[in-house]
Amino acid sequence: MSTSTKSAAPIVKNTAEWLSEMERLARRTTPSFFHLSCQLPKAGRTNQVLGATKMMSVVLKTYAEGGENELHAHINEDHFFCILQGRAKFYGPNGEEREVGKNDCVLLPKGSLYWFHAIEGEPLVMLRVGAASEDETDVMARVGADGQPLDGYSEANKEVPLVLDADRWFE
Repeated sequence: MSTSTKSAAPIVKNTAEWLSEMERLARRTTPSFFHLSCQLPKAGRTNQVLGATKMMSVVLKTYAEGGENELHAHINEDHFFCILQGRAKFYGPNGEEREVGKNDCVLLPKGSLYWFHAIEGEPLVMLRVGAASEDETDVMARVGADGQPLDGYSEANKEVPLVLDADRWFE
């Protein structure tokens, strides 16, 4: 299949777009179906919201390098990552480290502090499933180690400008 005929969910470029896409998808009252397909980045990262309900979301995430580079916690959501391609190293607040690769998963209860980075080599591709801890909460709310808000798309989180690789896809 040529890249011109490939189809993928839109890449969200900031927190507001992520929330808007989750709200749009959560309006469905019938089953949602999606295919894990994404254009890989040469630099930066992508987030594609594949499906959502009021209390749960499924996001395909890719990283050419870097990651969630500042220690942070999601205060209203449990979530997990399943590594589909590449490798990453996850870190905890007390010097904990764990390297993960294909088919490894990481479960993060709300409030748990962590950060991670992609390990050099092939781009990191992860499936992220999040579950709101309560109805009507901001599932995108996250705080740094100091307890202050930390937007995932901010310079403080070491956001790298996205450059897509026209010829490389994950499926």
